[in-house]
Amino acid sequence: MTATQTGPTGRMQIARGLISLRERQGLTQTEVAERAGVSKTTVSRYEMWQDRARIRWATVKAIADACEASHEERDALVRVARSQLDGWWMGNGGVPEWLDPLVSFEHEAAYEHLYANTVVPGLLQTKDYALAVHRAREVRSSNDDIERMVDARLRRQKILSRDPALHLWVVLDEAVLRRTVGDSAVMAEQLEHLHDMARSPAIDIQILPFSAGAHAAGAGHFVVVGRDNDRDRLNSMAVVYVELRRRGLYFDDVEDVAAYKLTFDYLRSQAADTSASMRLLARARQELSS
Repeated sequence: MTATQTGPTGRMQIARGLISLRERQGLTQTEVAERAGVSKTTVSRYEMWQDRARIRWATVKAIADACEASHEERDALVRVARSQLDGWWMGNGGVPEWLDPLVSFEHEAAYEHLYANTVVPGLLQTKDYALAVHRAREVRSSNDDIERMVDARLRRQKILSRDPALHLWVVLDEAVLRRTVGDSAVMAEQLEHLHDMARSPAIDIQILPFSAGAHAAGAGHFVVVGRDNDRDRLNSMAVVYVELRRRGLYFDDVEDVAAYKLTFDYLRSQAADTSASMRLLARARQELSS
């Protein structure tokens, strides 16, 4: 069991490790709590990686010991707990609390597969487009708050220029190209930006045209973010983020993740290929300018 991750990946590793140890001994959370000298709520919280409260290594050690972990298993989980680091986005007023895990996962992931059906996703937005999106959504927020949100969104985009690069694969519904956000000038700049970003070897953009008809997604915006490691499953990860109004849902169950991965595969097959997608982009830009 290796232990090099921090943030949500590390929390996921701790949660999965503690659950595995407890289930191996056939113990309930209440029984583990009694053995470890902590509350059942604490055991439950440590088995939920989505919880944002800081993990204490001493509590991880106590729970692992209560589950009769080997010294190697216990020490590996403790090292993960000790390695926790907060990214720039934690507590940043421009990044909503429910988005913290996604931004953290992006910094540890190798790939991100994304479907969007209403607006251009945040990682590919221009500043003016992002400003128009936030002004429309955050109708009760001050201009200063909106500026902080936009600045945070642009800072988040730096993940696309890291080394090694995050491989971003995006399927955009054609409606995203046809919905004018801001005004025609803002939209034209945004479409030009999409065209430029698609030239990056680490970014693939496909358009799902109206002519594709009914499609696999059925619902709205979702993200699959992950990292594969065939030699070390604990260092692998895959999480699904589904965007809702003012909150997001995260799924890490194997079957849920597999279902969304399959959905994205179908979307890629139904969408126009990258060359045809660039032609659709160019046509939308031309229609805006005329």
